[in-house]
Amino acid sequence: MRFAYCALRSRIDCKSRHSGHAVRMPPKRAPKPNGLAEAPPHYHGHRERLRSRFMEAGAQALADYEMLELVLFRAVPRRDVKPLAKELLAKFGSFAEVISAPPKRLAEVDGLGEAAITEFKVVQAAAQRLAKGKMTKGPVLSSWSSVIDYVRAAQAFAEKEQFRILFLDKRNQLIADEVQQEGTVDHTPVYPREVVKRALELSATAIILVHNHPSGDPTPSQADIEMTKAVASVAKPLGVLLYDHIIVGKEGHASLKGMRLI
Repeated sequence: MRFAYCALRSRIDCKSRHSGHAVRMPPKRAPKPNGLAEAPPHYHGHRERLRSRFMEAGAQALADYEMLELVLFRAVPRRDVKPLAKELLAKFGSFAEVISAPPKRLAEVDGLGEAAITEFKVVQAAAQRLAKGKMTKGPVLSSWSSVIDYVRAAQAFAEKEQFRILFLDKRNQLIADEVQQEGTVDHTPVYPREVVKRALELSATAIILVHNHPSGDPTPSQADIEMTKAVASVAKPLGVLLYDHIIVGKEGHASLKGMRLI
């Protein structure tokens, strides 16, 4: 290899002398000081370490920003995403609130593209399906904690009020799960006769009302209590039991039946 290079160099020098023109040789790379290799970026190997810790110790061993990093890894393949994860938490508050945030609000964060937003929405949908799957394995009322988990996953972090109805058959199994209305940040119109009409159409014998408070505080308002009593009074004569009205929010949930308000 050395002899070939020397021969090539001689021919170039000779050609240069005959032509009278200088021939530019490619510059030699300067050696690294002290023979040291270039240092890797500070986050080198971080993804592998974080994935290993997740698999070995579980999600409980990771902070919210680290869980967000794991989701972002798929959408942002070659970049340190820790600063982005921490920025998302500063803007929205928690892992659940980031995942549940509307796509338009997520798009306001610099560096968060469509691929990453899609990953968040996939995680949100998966969480809701898992929670709903647990709720529908048997009689709904025999697994009340699964009901709470599901409705919280479905709408506790929504930015507008949503009015949902769970329709049950005579064995208390779920017939249908429907969002009837979507309102503003503090109000959703509910029409008791329409609620009962839909229950009769589905041959439901019991219903559970659910709505969320975007403020985060699930404490029922006087309007919530009055609406619940109005639905119960219309439903009872027609053989439809109003089992409960659950209000969910970021701070928890409230059961009007548990509070003895119905």
